[in-house]
Amino acid sequence: MRRFLLLYATQQGQAKAIAEEICEQAGAHGFSADLHCISESDKYDLKTEAAPLVVIVSTTGTGDPPDSARKFVKEIHDKTLPADCFAHLRYALLGLGDSEYTFFCNGGKIIDKRLQQLGARRFYDTGHADDCVGLELVVEPWVAGLWATLTKHFRSREGQGEMSGALRRAPNATSSTEAVKPESLNVDSQMRLLRLDDSRRKDSEVLEQNETNRGQSRAVIEDVESSLICSVPPLSQASLSVPALPPAYLQVHLQEPLGQEEDQASVTSAEPVFQVPVSKAIQLTTRNAIKTTLLLELDISKTDFSYQPGDAFNVICPNSDSEVQGLLQRLRLTNERDHCVLLQIKADTKKKGAALPQHIPERCSLQFIFTWCLDIRAIPKKAFVRALVDYTSDGPEKRRLQELCSKQGAADYGRFIRDACVCLLDLLLAFPSCQPPLGVLLEHLPKLQPRPYSCASSSLFHPDKLHFVFNVVEFLSHTPAEVTLRKGVCTGWLAGLVASSLQPESQASRADGGTAPVPEISISPRSTNSFHLPDDPSAPIIMVGPGTGIAPFIGFLQHREKLQEQHPDGNFGAMWLFFGCRHKERDYLFREELRHFVEHGILTHLKVSFSRDAPLREEKAPPKYVQDSLQLHGQQVARVLLHENGCIYVCGDAKNMAKDVNDSLVEIVSKELGVDKLEAMKTLATLKEEKRYLQDIWS
Repeated sequence: MRRFLLLYATQQGQAKAIAEEICEQAGAHGFSADLHCISESDKYDLKTEAAPLVVIVSTTGTGDPPDSARKFVKEIHDKTLPADCFAHLRYALLGLGDSEYTFFCNGGKIIDKRLQQLGARRFYDTGHADDCVGLELVVEPWVAGLWATLTKHFRSREGQGEMSGALRRAPNATSSTEAVKPESLNVDSQMRLLRLDDSRRKDSEVLEQNETNRGQSRAVIEDVESSLICSVPPLSQASLSVPALPPAYLQVHLQEPLGQEEDQASVTSAEPVFQVPVSKAIQLTTRNAIKTTLLLELDISKTDFSYQPGDAFNVICPNSDSEVQGLLQRLRLTNERDHCVLLQIKADTKKKGAALPQHIPERCSLQFIFTWCLDIRAIPKKAFVRALVDYTSDGPEKRRLQELCSKQGAADYGRFIRDACVCLLDLLLAFPSCQPPLGVLLEHLPKLQPRPYSCASSSLFHPDKLHFVFNVVEFLSHTPAEVTLRKGVCTGWLAGLVASSLQPESQASRADGGTAPVPEISISPRSTNSFHLPDDPSAPIIMVGPGTGIAPFIGFLQHREKLQEQHPDGNFGAMWLFFGCRHKERDYLFREELRHFVEHGILTHLKVSFSRDAPLREEKAPPKYVQDSLQLHGQQVARVLLHENGCIYVCGDAKNMAKDVNDSLVEIVSKELGVDKLEAMKTLATLKEEKRYLQDIWS
């Protein structure tokens, strides 16, 4: 068979799953895929690789390559590598991302661009899949087209011994002969990724494709009778293209309980895990606020955990106990919940490179695995839905599941599963004749990921303590049976954990609280980032953090206060904070603390916006949002960033706030420098390259 090298760089398993699917399909198309994680550098060598290369790359954070690709990215950016290092290499790349973030698919774009710089050439157009509208809208056609292009590549190589003009090249691909300066290329790459509303600028092919995808995903089925469990013409009468059944590979045995102790420590983690007590819990919002915001204080005095302001950490959380019990009951496994799960690879499996899931510990109970190891809230992917088809006995139910995983049912899958945040339990309740074996669930349910939170304190200000802040997430889940109010997996668990010891902010003090039982949680450090105070304390900084986005900036301010106490004659730069919330009297977080920082000269400028409070009579309408406040003080903002070598930090919601703030900065720079928006974007991209425009954002 014709061999190609298949590498994946994954953060939460998406890229790995897609690479494994490509590997499974390869044989049927006459190819052999040599599959490896990109971190397994001892198993491949791109400098000598003669076969075509296919790379699947996810994006993490605000535009970084996944942790598994860090070493690879560092190696290929070695400045001593010759410009023709990969001139022999022909590759195709599929990037995964979320267009709610400014740097969409940037993990893949960083690798793609660097491969081009080192002489590699594409044999197939790069794909950019958007998790905001559904990865499958790009992934499925990209994978489907890969086989014909690979075939053409091998035929061309066999016929001519080298790449020829018949090979397909991406329309906007950089020719390997073009002289592109590495230092300007990175800025240009950053600049092109920033949003720009300019009718004179032609959208790239990628952005046009994403708009098409959004249109497909939001297609409305006009007949009111269509639902998760029922389709209407033309889909209900269509011939379906149903994907192949993913090969089963796990053999599951349930053993009588042995009575062994189980705890979260057995859940695999790349980082050290610390079990710490919650020493304080404070509600920062009033009872009538739209969102409930809590501050938790952790006692880290008996651990080696250390942090600095701007860092983030992971909280290891379980699934909701009621949802776990509901799933076990629906699977008719309630009586076996304490049984020990033993896993083996099926001797007759057709899955290539089948391996036991690393996120499922050995010899743990079924209930423990469903509680701590598997993401039972995950939206089932089409491959999972396809696997459920074969365990559904009712004819109409089976047909509907086939529709939902078919090419023809893409709009229904998007509307009734992905956009509705349907989980496995929802599907099983909606299709009562579906009775999948345990092995299928363990094969398809992804790892329950720890949740990241920003540190909201300074260890100088709170020795041996760690603070963090979160909104208790609540949302409605719509299924045919009922509309259910659900809470976030982690925030709902944390809120329940501290409910008995929760203090309102008006009664909270800096002293430790009462004698209520002290709950404990497990945390782990996250890889270091750049979201830190500047090394030069004289550099002015601008902090933009509405809502819980203020969290890291409280740590910044606490840290600065202690530094100024320690160095009373030091030269400290101005600190600006743009904060926003809905109501001044309901959700103005850290109001007293901010007043303290202003009064003591730590916080130089405090600008607060209240989006839902009506202006007073005869008062000029104040800015509603942080981006409006930024524009109002545009001259000062521009001076800090463009003339005083200052830094700007943005923390909070990626979907709206971060984009709007970025657009405001583009306008500010454009106006103050007298340049067009394209040049303003390039200026901001340079600030990002210099680590002077930093983001800590989430969707």
